Amino acid sequence: MTIDKLTGSIQRDKVFFSCPISISMSTISELLSKQHWSELKTHLSATKPAILLDQLLNAGVDSELVSRFFQWSQKEFKLSYGLEATGKVLHCLANSKRYSKVRRAQDYGFKLSLTSCNPLLSALVKENKIGDMEHMYKEMMKRRIQPNLTTFNIFINGLCKAGKLNKAEDVIEDMKAWGFSPNIVTYNTLIDGHCKKGTAGKMYKADAIDENVLAAKKAFEEMQRQGLKPNLVTYNSLINGLSNNGKLDEAIALWDKMVGLGLKPNIVTYNALINGFCFCRQRNMRAAKELLNEIENKGLKGDTITYNILTGGWCKDGESSKAEKLLNEMLNVGVKPNHVTYNTLMDGYCMEGNVKAALNVRTRMEKEGKRANVVTYNVLIKGFCKIGKLEAANGLLNEMLEKGLNPNRTTYDIIRLEMLEKGFTPDIEGHLYISSMS
Repeated sequence: MTIDKLTGSIQRDKVFFSCPISISMSTISELLSKQHWSELKTHLSATKPAILLDQLLNAGVDSELVSRFFQWSQKEFKLSYGLEATGKVLHCLANSKRYSKVRRAQDYGFKLSLTSCNPLLSALVKENKIGDMEHMYKEMMKRRIQPNLTTFNIFINGLCKAGKLNKAEDVIEDMKAWGFSPNIVTYNTLIDGHCKKGTAGKMYKADAIDENVLAAKKAFEEMQRQGLKPNLVTYNSLINGLSNNGKLDEAIALWDKMVGLGLKPNIVTYNALINGFCFCRQRNMRAAKELLNEIENKGLKGDTITYNILTGGWCKDGESSKAEKLLNEMLNVGVKPNHVTYNTLMDGYCMEGNVKAALNVRTRMEKEGKRANVVTYNVLIKGFCKIGKLEAANGLLNEMLEKGLNPNRTTYDIIRLEMLEKGFTPDIEGHLYISSMS
């Protein structure tokens, strides 16, 4: 590979002037869109293609047009863009979710390299395109693009996000075979993946700890045997996993160990423990509220997640009025409620049969500039069904459809279980009746 390619400069057999272009990006975009190449070439007589490419990228021009210019300019001026420019274009395509173009990169003149592949893998993980991420990783292996530690960490992160923990463990063995040792990022990713997978449905199983949390603890021990020191991220993941599994004693012991090592709990640590107190089998809302007070005493500030957890805990206890006091408190301290806050509170009131209070919360939410979403309507429709007011529930269903909100699976389940199975057929006033409802 030439030095020119490594530095991202352009190899060319034609000299271009370096004076700036005098036309706007919108004009250039229009020329690219209409593929008026001769006119575009005229403008390029005063501008280097590399400069224009950089300006297109910086101006946020549509990635399809950027890709079009990239391909055309290489052929027209017999250019070979360097790794830096190529990587930027691939990243631009990935960020705009044009993955098919990226996957066919070599066919379009892109030369895939480690420099371009790592940002692409990262973008695919961020967008939860795990299948595409796996395809890209296989392409790298197929084209003999040698991965580095960052490549493996990104790939493991994607697999963990998808719940493919066994496969992630296999990749760790692969990286060792390539001569790379797992680092703190590798182990933190694996520990967090195991803890999150072990959360669902385990909140009330206080008698037996989930196998995923056991696997997380095993990884925690392994990283220490390898001479790596767990950091705050490590402890936060484990405390969260233990708390979600109802193992509050172990979570608190780990908290104490962490503090003893000189690590200071942050809001994530507190939220994990508060969540445990709010939703374990033997809820302890008093302890959860005391932790909120401790947060303030330590100079920290509860965030929206903190208050959402506490709101959910009070509502679960049938104390929605106390949850609403929390809503007032969070507004007073400058923490903004989100849809989860309001919907949780509405659901709490509906479960208590107090739909009037739930509607008042909705009014309050909308005054704060947040429109009712599908979850809001699901909560209210179910609430009215619960107290036998099926016509009112039907009215809310129509209102939701009129506002252009699409029913989700929960909506259909409510209609089936709370309406159809009770002999009530909803009248949706000419709206498309989707067969899956019945």
